[in-house]
Amino acid sequence: MGALRSLTLMLLVTMVAACAQSGSGGHVAPPGLDGAWNGVLVLPNQQLPVGITFADGGGTLDVPVQGAYGLPLDEVRADAGAVSFRVPQLPGDVAFRGSYDRGADSIVGTFVQGGRELPLTLRRGEVPVPPRPQEPRPPWPYRAEDVTFRSGDITVAGTVTVPDTPGRHPAVVLIAGSGPQDRNEQIFGHKPFLLLADTLTRAGYAVLRTDKRGIGGTGGTLNSADYRDLTDDAAAGVAFMRGRADVDAGRIGLLGHSEGGYLAPLVAARPDSGVSFVILMAGPAVVGADVLLEQNRLIAEAAGAAPEQIRGQLEFVSTLVTLLRAGDLDRARDLYREHNATLAPEQRRPAAEADYYTSTNFRSFLNYDPAPALSALRVPVLAFFGSKDLQVPPEQSESPMRKYLAADTDADVHLFDGLNHLMQPTSTGTIREYGTIETTIDPAVLDYVTGWLTARVPPLPWAGR
Repeated sequence: MGALRSLTLMLLVTMVAACAQSGSGGHVAPPGLDGAWNGVLVLPNQQLPVGITFADGGGTLDVPVQGAYGLPLDEVRADAGAVSFRVPQLPGDVAFRGSYDRGADSIVGTFVQGGRELPLTLRRGEVPVPPRPQEPRPPWPYRAEDVTFRSGDITVAGTVTVPDTPGRHPAVVLIAGSGPQDRNEQIFGHKPFLLLADTLTRAGYAVLRTDKRGIGGTGGTLNSADYRDLTDDAAAGVAFMRGRADVDAGRIGLLGHSEGGYLAPLVAARPDSGVSFVILMAGPAVVGADVLLEQNRLIAEAAGAAPEQIRGQLEFVSTLVTLLRAGDLDRARDLYREHNATLAPEQRRPAAEADYYTSTNFRSFLNYDPAPALSALRVPVLAFFGSKDLQVPPEQSESPMRKYLAADTDADVHLFDGLNHLMQPTSTGTIREYGTIETTIDPAVLDYVTGWLTARVPPLPWAGR
């Protein structure tokens, strides 16, 4: 679930849709420089490996620890040994200036963001990808099939995994969090939904995971989609699974992460949904606007912002939310741009981000109250939080979740100590840490979810686990 990131971390590129096209404005790189280069930016509390690939007079930037790949370079130049480029998709007017050292076969220079300069030496070779020891790798002990189905006037694309044994299996439909999520819910180099699908399928469940609107193989545009649209997409996924010969139509449930925890109860609350269980992973239990304000406060505090900065940030967010909820989009855009202009150069967000924060999609989040849908649930429900989650703080949502599920005779609300929004073990819970943690989802969470599920919706016996 995204936050208004005016207190931007260096090179934090969450919500930037990476594009694989290379910028071309500039001189062709000299022969011999084409190919992969890598170096390390030394930040106050972190070493950040970056990769640069030069090709055909342009190039791309990769920051694997932040899950950013293929960000296009612009104004790529190399004259008389000088090497320079810009990265227009990143905030703070990111640029590099350096020179090629032929003897050392290296590019030595300065990385600039928002006027701040950091030394950066690039050497040949691919940038190291951070270890992801939990990421499943083929061959799979089950069937995996890429699928498409209709949701209204768009095509939804995804992947179904099914235990490799005959029979009709219980099924789980995964619903991703906010923003442009692919079917693996890839973030900072982690693939939480790939891991969840693998874990659940090995435990005996068919699993559907999909690309969100406008992402991957799914049609439509995310910014123009409201919660009815996204609920329709998830419900279409349930209907698709119900129509499969290898799925038990009477035992299909939902697992929603973050914003997906808003959407899953909406799907289940539909009279014809046929949903037989719901799992909410860091799903909020209060109005979206309240979540936004609290996560901004916690993230700013964790980033070490001064009290006056935090007050200013919360005043800005509160005013912006008021304008958005009143439908005054022009004033909201102006306020966002004016606020952005007051920030230090390295903290300024791309101008196009104002379009996201005034979009139908974001306003659906702000206005949504989960209380009615949660209170209406009468199927087995598991809702769990991480104690160090700064994006959906348990201090804000755990108690209301228990209140709204109180009438459900089979509801379990659980708090995992020391875990963040992605259910990773964490020291601080900060977004900065997500990419540096090797664990994708704490094994204790995976065990708890599968244990809870098998006790209520037993899988068919099979030997593929």
